Amino acid sequence: MDGHDLLERLRGTGDLESVGDAPEHERPARRRNVPDLSECITHVVAGNRRMPVLKAMTTTACERDCFYCPFRAGRSAMRRVRITPDDLARGFMALYRAGAVEGLFLSSGVVRGGSSSQDAILDVGAILREKHRFRGYLHLKIMPGAERDQVLRAMTLADRVSANLEAPTADRLARIAPSKQFTAELLDPLRWVHELRQSSEGRLRASSTTEFVVGPAGEPDVELLSATERLHHQLGLARVYFSAFRPIADTPLDNIAPTDNMRRIRLYQASFLLRDYGFGLEEMPFTADGNLPLSVDPKRAWAEVHLREAPLEVNTATPQELLRVPGIGAKGAERIVAARRKGTLRRLGDLRGAGVANVERAAAFLLLDGQRPIEQPRLF
Repeated sequence: MDGHDLLERLRGTGDLESVGDAPEHERPARRRNVPDLSECITHVVAGNRRMPVLKAMTTTACERDCFYCPFRAGRSAMRRVRITPDDLARGFMALYRAGAVEGLFLSSGVVRGGSSSQDAILDVGAILREKHRFRGYLHLKIMPGAERDQVLRAMTLADRVSANLEAPTADRLARIAPSKQFTAELLDPLRWVHELRQSSEGRLRASSTTEFVVGPAGEPDVELLSATERLHHQLGLARVYFSAFRPIADTPLDNIAPTDNMRRIRLYQASFLLRDYGFGLEEMPFTADGNLPLSVDPKRAWAEVHLREAPLEVNTATPQELLRVPGIGAKGAERIVAARRKGTLRRLGDLRGAGVANVERAAAFLLLDGQRPIEQPRLF
């Protein structure tokens, strides 16, 4: 199997899951050497690198009946394919040698149980690493029902592993995927990854992620972000993904309205505040129904309440305090602290000179040497 053969067989299977560290920016890759077939090659950010990654499945057949999934058992509209581990590895390496891809995300439908399906994924990983000596990026899915030893093997092969919870609680999961066991099949593998990573003395470094399907189970944002906070703090997950529900024909949820993509964006913004910016769940600006407002990003909503009338003094604020100001991220906070060592910051131009990119967004919430900065009104 060459690369084009593999892409042809994977057509229509690769747009349902996020892969890299900036999922809100993932876009199909357009490459001259993969015309018309690039829908399953996605540009992702992994670590500090942006790379094209192939999203593949060993099979689109599945014995599970998840209500939201195009691959669910019995859905006649789904074209079923199965690719042997050798063929998948050979096709991927052809794409890799042609410069079309730099990494692989590999998943599967569930056939003959989760452990059997996991074996196929592990076989592909082993062939790539041990036969083809591939040393690039590899993300392997942990299937529902996989065994602990299989999780360990996946971590020895992959740079990243993932098990999708799909919903924040067992009750919510039962509404959209009644055949899945929330704890035993989905949450426990994520716990095993954390335990194995901690006990390996640095030998197992594979990061871990999960994904939620947002909307069809009726969950409010507070439930999703409460689960997200626990997963980051207790299980060390590198990323929690949020997939905005889209109704798919010939599924039990095909009459449910799609989830507003802005809700997905707000959930990502809030999850970054919880993971990277020192915010707690109780500080999120939830409305009375437990959801985030769609009209304003959560960091600005918090700042409007806490900093608009009590702005932060740039010259004395801690880096952690600076991170709470809209328009100031981790690099901006570092640059402000470095600039303060050279002298007092008194004007917005001083912040620009220090390399703070979004000065206008931050200005309303800051003091510069005890004074509110003068904001020049925009003419256009």
